[in-house]
Amino acid sequence: MKVRASMKLILVLLALLLTTRVRAQAPQYPDSPLLDSLLQTSPSLAKVLSHPATYQLQLIYTQINRDAQNVPHFTQHTYHLNPRQYFNPASLVKLPVALLALEKLHTLPAPITRSIIMSTGVAGRCQTSVPFAAPADSNRQATVGNYIKRMLLVSDNLAYNRLYEFLGQKTINDRLQQLGYSGSRIVRRFAPCDTAANRCTNPIAFHTPAGDTIYKQPAQTNPRTPAPPLGPVFAGRAYKAGDKIIHRPYDFTTANNLPLPDITALLQTALFPEATPATQRPHLTPTDHAFLRQYLHLTPHAAHFTPYAAPKYFDAYKKYLYYGRRSNAQLQPGLRIFNIVGMSHGYLADVAYFADSLHQSEFLLSAVLYVNQDGIINDATYEYDTIGEPFLAQLGQLLYQYEARRSRRYRPNLTSFFEKDPQP
Repeated sequence: MKVRASMKLILVLLALLLTTRVRAQAPQYPDSPLLDSLLQTSPSLAKVLSHPATYQLQLIYTQINRDAQNVPHFTQHTYHLNPRQYFNPASLVKLPVALLALEKLHTLPAPITRSIIMSTGVAGRCQTSVPFAAPADSNRQATVGNYIKRMLLVSDNLAYNRLYEFLGQKTINDRLQQLGYSGSRIVRRFAPCDTAANRCTNPIAFHTPAGDTIYKQPAQTNPRTPAPPLGPVFAGRAYKAGDKIIHRPYDFTTANNLPLPDITALLQTALFPEATPATQRPHLTPTDHAFLRQYLHLTPHAAHFTPYAAPKYFDAYKKYLYYGRRSNAQLQPGLRIFNIVGMSHGYLADVAYFADSLHQSEFLLSAVLYVNQDGIINDATYEYDTIGEPFLAQLGQLLYQYEARRSRRYRPNLTSFFEKDPQP
């Protein structure tokens, strides 16, 4: 009996030791007293704030202070931030894929721009094709530029798949590692493809308007899927498969992973490349960055992008912070929001830069929360519109109002963020 008790004690101690080691490996982000105090001033945020385990809220609020030369300096304030707490990034992965696709164009042996027509072939299962076509409407052509517009304007999944295939799984993840995003992993299309099928990507070709081939890229296969950075990951108490409820947690182990600090840094890099060391940012041109700025802030209506007409695609379609994705939202004069969003499996995220010409203020705000009260994944019963989107709208408005009043030694020159957008 004594031996059995001793063994039990040893096992308990080992478990405690292992738990401590896991916690020690996780980066520490203490809550910011400033951000915490701001959040407590808004009663409308209390429902989510008072149940942190239920809503799994993570926030990054980045103050930007300019010096006399208008150089930006960034100070982050975080709330419940834990890069080792998994959330499904959903469409957030579209921003790094857009950045890397633009970068890859500059590495090809033929002079390919983002407006050159692209075709996609088929070389394996779970692959779909986009044959060469040169429609009269240039907005409907299959080009890298149009695919990026579709991703940034309305979070188009098929456009993402085409650029995932253009890049290849290995290229995406090798480049993310080179840039310092060790916790990020992008290994899936937005399609019901298994792990092996997602390693294999389609042959790609670029063409003149007459159909002549300028460049061909063969099908690619990543020999090995990158290891999951968080190990086994499960969420929810059950999940729906077809018409059945499976009563066990849903397995996200092989899913995409993009921690909130990483996607925040990627947006900051896209908008403020000069503030990021050259070794930590994709090699893009000033024209590339101007293109990204344009479509990160434009709404479907303001973009005049013909595939996306009102009323289906309304101004606040993917502006969760501040507008809450309300179809009748009136845009705030003088405010431009440059952002990327994610919505899937009950996870709701928005990563945004606010530029306010009316008050000459600016800041970054990143947020993710989980709104799945029944705990069932894939049942399409989530509280996006009743809890998640209203919370994000109120959060964005709170920080916007605070920043409008915050004193600054030097007001920012926001000219580059308010230049007139060229027609597509």
